[in-house]
Amino acid sequence: MLSEFRQFLLRGNVIDLAVAVVIGVAFTAIVNSLINDVIMPVIGLLIGGINFADLSLTAGSAVIAYGKFLQAIVNFLVVGFVLFLVVRAVNRLHKKQEAAPPEPP
Repeated sequence: MLSEFRQFLLRGNVIDLAVAVVIGVAFTAIVNSLINDVIMPVIGLLIGGINFADLSLTAGSAVIAYGKFLQAIVNFLVVGFVLFLVVRAVNRLHKKQEAAPPEPP
């Protein structure tokens, strides 16, 4: 059982997945910084100096922080757009490889 587990861990798919997760975590930190430190302050400045992180409603003892929710939506849109660009570039590379004529024997 231990050797099967080792064989499973050393397969290419598991290692590729682990690398993807690590890169995804690092990418998330970069995107969060871009959103929180660059994009949202500019948007807030354009609409009158509003800090989105501070936007909230208070209903009794509950605080509804809808500004943080708006930032999460912008994060999602930026990540989605960047992933779209990456997938689009990969698809173009695959099409170029398929369109290349085969080498003569």
